[in-house]
Amino acid sequence: AITGMLFQDGLTGSAWGDWSLYVDSPLRAFENELGVQSPLGFWDAAGYCKEDTAADFRRRRESELKHGRIAMIATMGYITPEYFKFPGFLAPHLGLKFTDVPNGLAALSKVPQAGWAQYVFFVGLLEVGFLKQEPDRAPGDFANGGTLGVPNASGPIENEEARKRKLNSELANGRLAMMAIIGMFFQDGLTGCAWGDWALYTASPLR
Repeated sequence: AITGMLFQDGLTGSAWGDWSLYVDSPLRAFENELGVQSPLGFWDAAGYCKEDTAADFRRRRESELKHGRIAMIATMGYITPEYFKFPGFLAPHLGLKFTDVPNGLAALSKVPQAGWAQYVFFVGLLEVGFLKQEPDRAPGDFANGGTLGVPNASGPIENEEARKRKLNSELANGRLAMMAIIGMFFQDGLTGCAWGDWALYTASPLR
């Protein structure tokens, strides 16, 4: 505690660390960017932005948005099959129905390789063609993507304050989803259950 107090006092000139006084901080260049939200403000725990250029920051923001969106879809992919699965066959030639596919990581071994190849091919087409990032557009803003990613479903949000609020919400939800899906993978891998039935984790050193 005392080391932290001395550190923030030395940087800010205030015994209780008024960080608005630390005008030499290299992170101030990014403190007004989207995603800077209370209670942490601009939080760069790993120090990536200390020597970042604007181009570096943009590349990381594009990656953050992409990973956050994928994580939100993946999280819903864990939740939805608990309540709904498509009727009919996933692979008719194998007699494999959608209802035969288990939830979570166990599905990896059940879906045929041709099915996974189709997923990869489709996502690759989106990545290199349809949803390609253009340098003159904001990170994550695609010419072919409207509301919720539906192609040309709508134009941009006209109200600037509402637009900023929704973009901040997307970043916050994406960050939460990235933590959520990793947690789901972790408990699924340990327990063999998509929702982490810890009674099944017989190898736990705590038992």
